[in-house]
Amino acid sequence: MANATRKTAADLRSARWFAPDDLRSFGHRSRLMQLGYSEEDFMGRPVIGILNTWSELNSCHSHFPERVQSVKRGIAQAGGFAVELPTLSVDESFTKPTSMLYRNLLALETEEMIRSHPLDGVVLMGGCDKTTPGLVMGALTAGIPLIFLPAGPMLRGNYAGTVLGSGSDAWKYWDERRAGNVSDEQWRGLQGGIARSAGVCMTMGTASTMTAITDALGLTLPGASSIPAVDSGHSRMSADCGRRIVDMVWEDLVPSRIVTAASVRNAAIVAMATGCSTNAVVHLVAMARRAGIDLGLDELDALGRVTPLLANVRPSGKDYLMEDFYFAGGLRALMKQIADRLDTSCLTVNGKTVGENIADAVVYNDDVIRPLSNPVYHEGSLAVLRGNLCPDGAVIKPAACDVKFHVHQGPALVFDSYPEMKKAVEDENLAVTPDHVLVLRNAGPKGGPAMPEWGMLPIPKALIKQGHRDMLRISDARMSGTSYGACVLHVAPESYVGGPLGLLKTGDIVRLDLPNRRLDMLVAEDELERRRAVWSPPEPRFERGWGWMYTRHVTQADKGCDFDFLERDFGAAAGEPDIF
Repeated sequence: MANATRKTAADLRSARWFAPDDLRSFGHRSRLMQLGYSEEDFMGRPVIGILNTWSELNSCHSHFPERVQSVKRGIAQAGGFAVELPTLSVDESFTKPTSMLYRNLLALETEEMIRSHPLDGVVLMGGCDKTTPGLVMGALTAGIPLIFLPAGPMLRGNYAGTVLGSGSDAWKYWDERRAGNVSDEQWRGLQGGIARSAGVCMTMGTASTMTAITDALGLTLPGASSIPAVDSGHSRMSADCGRRIVDMVWEDLVPSRIVTAASVRNAAIVAMATGCSTNAVVHLVAMARRAGIDLGLDELDALGRVTPLLANVRPSGKDYLMEDFYFAGGLRALMKQIADRLDTSCLTVNGKTVGENIADAVVYNDDVIRPLSNPVYHEGSLAVLRGNLCPDGAVIKPAACDVKFHVHQGPALVFDSYPEMKKAVEDENLAVTPDHVLVLRNAGPKGGPAMPEWGMLPIPKALIKQGHRDMLRISDARMSGTSYGACVLHVAPESYVGGPLGLLKTGDIVRLDLPNRRLDMLVAEDELERRRAVWSPPEPRFERGWGWMYTRHVTQADKGCDFDFLERDFGAAAGEPDIF
């Protein structure tokens, strides 16, 4: 499937920096010699950039200093010249107010770093939630050969003989602690046992969702997304990435040959079958649009209706974690289960088709990776809602919530800010019933700012004490991919810009009809018009800097929350810099 005509050394992009006999190239060559390299190290060889999102505050990527050495080894073995370039490390745990504020900054940095340096191909090292879409979005726009190296999931958590899933069990046991069922000693034990190694969350959270999507797009080595971070196979895969990217450069295997409408559809189907994070929507839409593919919410919902959930991995599944998924056959095995629904002719980074890559895949545990005849859930992971509360869409994860909420009607309890909500839900005297619908607004792309993961509103303590563990919640925010419950998210347009959610009042009746994909407030249209006439926008979130730029240019959730000026239809990308 590679190009019939291979590149020569003179065709390399990096040759523009190093090959000419002029003063500027003299400077380029001399500065590499300053670093201790000889001309034999880099002249006529593909220069491979390793974009590494490691930092000492990104625990998910703590193994990357070792893995980058494996990548470099592979590049050298294949005759390339490796250069490591540090990029923004957007971690989930410590970045405030939310890592989503910086996904587009990473994408912008990635694109400009590639464009401005003498790189012929890139290995993208990421995994923690926003690093995957950020790196891929920027590299897709830059357009040179790329291969994505996923960080891999961490090992299973464990405490007192109980297997723990990061994120999912944190929410679960926090509710039990709020109910008085978990002691200080037990809480500290859970804290020390829930994250046991390097790697991303070992539930099917946003990190494993996005690396699986990137795998299904054809941008990783086949099945690479499933390998646990600390497995020796992960180091071998890293070296394989180094070797393969050099060949991709000679073959001119650019991302536009891989990321097509068909491969994006494949990725969406695989996401549904894995029990993906709700965050998959904003990221996959943004990635597709960078490739010039207009993926819409209605198409995602249509795929979700006909794609059963097969990965029995928490939180949508009940029993297993990513390590179990890997040993059950991993993503290649899951894709083989649904091969008749995929376009198996799509090209991937190893130069082979999807069909060729999954031909010999085997399911070793059919309770972890279910057959079509015995799915975890009869539909896919996500559903898209429409209605007078969300005319541009909202998302929900049906398999991860109590089925009794699939059709539900109740009075709204509305909060305008996170601090207001957080204070109220801890009030044991709060006037709330299990039928109430908790609503948090002003938490969307512009209002949050940047859609924090606040959408899994805590169950009020008054209800926790009564034994309730789920209720209908609605927000224009996101939620962690490790979260669960009857949470409607990404309400668009958001309340901060005048969306209908901003018109809702406490006491209004809200109705969710999941089978018919509806979310409505039962308020007369003339009353809504009166409310709309007196609505006024909140105060600006930022007055300067990155936040100011972000809030002026970020698109709404249904468009992927990219910047308007970075999307393909804004204008043609700049060509090579004519500064030589």
